[in-house]
Amino acid sequence: MRLEKCYVCSSTVYPGHGTMFVRNDSKSFRFCRSKCRKLFAMKKNPRHLRWTKAFRAAAGKELVVDATFEFERRRNVVAKYDREVVASSLRAMSKISEVKALRQADFHHRRMRAKEVTERMDALRDLTQSIQLVEPILVRERAEAKARAGQAVRAEEPQARIAMDE
Repeated sequence: MRLEKCYVCSSTVYPGHGTMFVRNDSKSFRFCRSKCRKLFAMKKNPRHLRWTKAFRAAAGKELVVDATFEFERRRNVVAKYDREVVASSLRAMSKISEVKALRQADFHHRRMRAKEVTERMDALRDLTQSIQLVEPILVRERAEAKARAGQAVRAEEPQARIAMDE
């Protein structure tokens, strides 16, 4: 079973699904749905459409260059059946999928680290710009703390006087 990729969105086109456009120079383009075919007819660049894989790859939002992708490409080549090769391929495929998942998670973590830094900077900027909203709470807490400290001192004074009188 041959699985093709949509020319616009890079999703999988299964046999019997989607449409194919063949240009005058015999180059064929597969599309998964009419949306992709119409965008191709309007000469839209898939790298400029935010929902496509091409955009995500060009914008650095997905892992693009990795050795595990080469193994996937090699898997699509037809080879003569051999039990040993099939067994080793299945073991390798499971290991490759584990490695790929770890690398994807690491890539996502690195991408989100930059987002956390920008969010922290935005929060600090907002705090410095609107300190008047937070300041009354701090002033109130300080006043309450001073009042509590003053009450504690006043409570100790009568005991000190009694001790001095005796």
